[in-house]
Amino acid sequence: MENEKKGIGTKVKGLISAAKQYWNEPAKGNYIPYKEVASLSGAGFGVYWTVLLASEISLSASNFLVGASIGLKPVDLQIMLIVANLVGIPIGIFRSWYYDNHHLDGGKFLPFIKKTGLPIVLISAVFVWLPYENMQYITKAVVVWFMYMLLSMFLCFYNESYTYFQQIITPNAQERANVMSISQVIYSLAPTITNLVVPWIAGKTWGLNNIWTYRVIHPVFSVVGLIIGTIFFRKVKERLILPKKQPEPVRMFDAIREVAKNKYYWIIQAAAWVVFLESGYGVVLGWSFVYGNGGEYQSSLGLANTVIGNAALWSMLLCPVAIRFMGKRNLLITANAINIVILIVLYFTYKNLILICVLWYLNTFINTFWNIVQHNISADMRDYHQWKTGVRVDGLFGPLGMIGTVIGFFTGMFYPAVYEKMGLLEDYSVLYDDTIRNNLFEVLILCSAVGAFLNLIPFCFYDLTENKHKAYVEVLRIRAMFENHALGVLDDTELIEGMRIIHEAKEAAGKEKVSVSKALSKKERKLAKETNQAIERSAIIMEDLRKFSTEAGKARLSLARDIYANGKMYFYENAKAELKTAKAMPKKTADEKEIRSDAIKSARIRKESMKLIRKYGIENIKAPDEKIKKEIMNREANSFSDSIKIRRDLKAYLKKESVYNRVVKPFTDAESLIIQAQNYTHLDELERMYAQVNVR
Repeated sequence: MENEKKGIGTKVKGLISAAKQYWNEPAKGNYIPYKEVASLSGAGFGVYWTVLLASEISLSASNFLVGASIGLKPVDLQIMLIVANLVGIPIGIFRSWYYDNHHLDGGKFLPFIKKTGLPIVLISAVFVWLPYENMQYITKAVVVWFMYMLLSMFLCFYNESYTYFQQIITPNAQERANVMSISQVIYSLAPTITNLVVPWIAGKTWGLNNIWTYRVIHPVFSVVGLIIGTIFFRKVKERLILPKKQPEPVRMFDAIREVAKNKYYWIIQAAAWVVFLESGYGVVLGWSFVYGNGGEYQSSLGLANTVIGNAALWSMLLCPVAIRFMGKRNLLITANAINIVILIVLYFTYKNLILICVLWYLNTFINTFWNIVQHNISADMRDYHQWKTGVRVDGLFGPLGMIGTVIGFFTGMFYPAVYEKMGLLEDYSVLYDDTIRNNLFEVLILCSAVGAFLNLIPFCFYDLTENKHKAYVEVLRIRAMFENHALGVLDDTELIEGMRIIHEAKEAAGKEKVSVSKALSKKERKLAKETNQAIERSAIIMEDLRKFSTEAGKARLSLARDIYANGKMYFYENAKAELKTAKAMPKKTADEKEIRSDAIKSARIRKESMKLIRKYGIENIKAPDEKIKKEIMNREANSFSDSIKIRRDLKAYLKKESVYNRVVKPFTDAESLIIQAQNYTHLDELERMYAQVNVR
């Protein structure tokens, strides 16, 4: 026991020592100092409280505020949500486009976090103080819908910006998992406090199904959260791996074409489309306390939430270790499988309040892993997309996600229909009836178990491992190094990092993987695994470095030179025949498959160019004036109306530019490939520069 205490004491001292050592400067291989991790944690605390009241406002029958307190019917709420989502589609598309094309100072996402917090607090406070008690039912529904839409405009910007921001705080996937885990442990104090205090105060005053709770208690937390968030968001920053040139504006439909080819995006979306079914059981805990036993234990809900919330602490601490040991994919699948078992057990024990709390504790422990990992795999997917296409896209993944919104129009009606079928209309007092409540619970739990199983299936096809992702990020660093060198803006830090990656890849390339047997010591097994991972990464890195010297690469470069020789405005009248010829090419060997794939892709691009020239006429397709684009992009947006005007003008310009770019795409793709091949020939020059830097 004494040795165990000494061991714990040593670990604590080690953590304190590491915090001191890396407080202002990150550890080798990392990007974020501990000081910024602390600031991120404080910012997260502020985020939770800023949106505390706003997050209670939803068009859902399970919502205590809009459902039980204001008294709107479940099906009516779902219809209101569908209309809100329809109106929100163009707003969401604009939001997604604006993320990738705005020019606000302070970063890609941070400006939106800083600018939207205050409107959220004000609108949500006005929402709850409107006199619903004196309104007719239809008036009440219209007012709730309008205020919900107004709030959503700012809340979506705020929530999405915060989510995206967490995904680009570091390009290191494991560090991102570590940082998110540490910061969540700290800022989870926010929900711990509110989950304990708010239900306890509500139980002693008006109750969670009375609007006065939300009028008096919640706004206090929201204001305090806004102040905390404003302070700490000034001390964090974003990190994206991009060449040091002004990013070109991304046209929405051009980005969607590329996003649609990202297989990992569709895996994540497929899981999201069925998650609605898994969420049905979520009302069991709250409704059991508020309506079970005549509401006798309502004031104890806060204590239960606090104890249950403690489960998240342990999974937050364990998540980085679990990711390192199991990988994100296996962790997601395991978590979902365990959740299915928990739901099955809940079906047979939901009448026992203590057992509900025990199962909810386990469920919270498991689901917290899922919540952390989903942000990480979304970030990995975006890095993969940048590696695959050469274009960094964040917000413009959103418009394609509107497919999920449309699907939600139909799936969202499922549970409201179940509620009404089981006897729950606008009068939520029927939930005090044990028979009605228990019958409803059984249906919800069974549906949730089916949903959890369906949610598990897509991730069986997710094969973007942590090591693959690390290799893709390293390739992005190498590409940025070559491009920045060509632009004459390469700094020593980038040179050292890029050349280190290349040297390590060359050293590991071609080696056989070593055996990782149980006969080895723990240290030897760890070293063997790291060696094998380095060998695996080296294959991806060296493939990128040597891509112009393979048979497929030479064929690709030769085709590019032929296309380049034709000039920009060339009419590819034989594109259809060339596509047919490309499809008939041999595909027995790996080189033949790659050559055929490149030929098909190139022929399709030439075919589209030909179709556009026929549609618009070659005399009407001209290169837009770059000065106009620069003038639009450099405009200051001092208000939302300014942003709209900039967007409208840039949209018109980009439409013309898009037509022109798609016409000349065969030429520009060929030119880019030739330039990249030329950049890669500068490796020897970069080696000499690297040697000189190391001598200093």
